[in-house]
Amino acid sequence: MEQAAAEVRERVQASFDRQGLMSHLGARIAHIGPGEVHIVLPSRPEVTQQHGYFHAGATSSIADSAGGYAAFTLFPEGTSVLTVEFKINLLAPAEGDRLEAVGTVIKPGRTLTICRLEVFAVTPAHRTLVAAGQQTLIQIESRPEH
Repeated sequence: MEQAAAEVRERVQASFDRQGLMSHLGARIAHIGPGEVHIVLPSRPEVTQQHGYFHAGATSSIADSAGGYAAFTLFPEGTSVLTVEFKINLLAPAEGDRLEAVGTVIKPGRTLTICRLEVFAVTPAHRTLVAAGQQTLIQIESRPEH
């Protein structure tokens, strides 16, 4: 997998590290490439629902962030990213050792960027697609991040 330039990886990682929700969930970035970001979420009771599957909220959250940061890898310095909308289909119960969300830019733009979202449940023996979707993001002037 191709890596993004070092300065892009640093900018994406620094922004990700300021996201309270991703920290709360225990998610981490596993790959930052040009137009593609992978986010991993280990299984733990705090991110599951009543049947022991990963909660749809956790699944959707890491998908949203993976797509957002995939778009952000292509944005110029001095800009930021916000989600305009996203749609996700839950395809199968999300169970495994971890989830891996993959955000991939399918249509970059000066203002709006479209991404494909995929989430896989991962075990030592299998990698199963459990969610798929699409997202629209907007490029904005950089604003202070907390």
